[in-house]
Amino acid sequence: MLRGAVIGLGNVAIHGHLPGWLGRPDVRIAAAADSRPAQRAECEARLPGARWYDSPEDLLAGEPLDFVDISTPPSSHAPLILSALGRGLHVLCEKPLVSSPADLRRVALAARSAGRVLHTVHNWHHAPILALTADLIREGAIGQVRRIVWETLRVRPAAGGSITWRVDPAVAGGGVLTDHGWHVFYVLPAWVGARPRSVGARLETRRHTAFAVEDTASVRLEFTHASAEILLTWAAEERHNRVEVDGTEGRIELRDDTLVLTGKGGERRWPGLPALSDGSHHPDWFHKVAGRFIGAVSGGAVSGGEGPSDGNLAEAALCCEIEHLARESSRRGGVQIPLSPSPLAGSRL
Repeated sequence: MLRGAVIGLGNVAIHGHLPGWLGRPDVRIAAAADSRPAQRAECEARLPGARWYDSPEDLLAGEPLDFVDISTPPSSHAPLILSALGRGLHVLCEKPLVSSPADLRRVALAARSAGRVLHTVHNWHHAPILALTADLIREGAIGQVRRIVWETLRVRPAAGGSITWRVDPAVAGGGVLTDHGWHVFYVLPAWVGARPRSVGARLETRRHTAFAVEDTASVRLEFTHASAEILLTWAAEERHNRVEVDGTEGRIELRDDTLVLTGKGGERRWPGLPALSDGSHHPDWFHKVAGRFIGAVSGGAVSGGEGPSDGNLAEAALCCEIEHLARESSRRGGVQIPLSPSPLAGSRL
């Protein structure tokens, strides 16, 4: 049985990660840490017998572990990842993995040097409606993907006791582009089956003028044979998701909880699927993330090497680069900016 610890016992850990971990017979969450003393009660209630630490540093120094699950705000990710890898631990980390390409290169090299798995929580791959879309695309139901329209509409940032850190650029790294864009940036290239060649973006504040971060992002990804138009906003009138995927032989539409396939055989519908806008914790999606992470750990995979965990790290590297260049594009009036030709370019990986 692998011994793990959760660093950061906030809402996503309590309602998303812990249910996933507690359902696994091959893992024991032996400890937890949070800088907020009040979270100790949550630890005692949800993890009976687990040790409590008042800081991540104390946990990493004092607890014998195989892995850590980092569920803290984004600004702390890179230092915590490096500390955990430096102690020989495997690392599962919430998105965004890190906030800059330079940090991405540092943590990727540290994972390879330590011979440990570094894995990001890319849970939207496991949303039933998105997983079904991916399956239909792989099966050739709409031919080759040529155009995608994606809209994530929210009326405010995800609430979890306080949204303060989500709208503080020093902690969150950015606004809606960081919070929701990361998911889109790993899902869409998997559907197209290629890396984007360029990204253009315009970031703005439409409603939440007190925020120091953007509440709306319009992003265009250009691929060799496809394009994607993405709208992400916290300034909508309703909470909703809409996706259209046009291919050479048909179309897939996601209308919140319904998938509609229009192809050579006519129209098919899958109604009543869990909607992407239904909550933000998704323990069932995390359970599958945890399974892939533990599978990589148990199989001896090494991030930054040639193991199966590299696919996830390459996705994280792509998401990090797209966000970085999208912000640069917005500063330059929305021009398309080329991406590097391969994941982790320039990192000697």
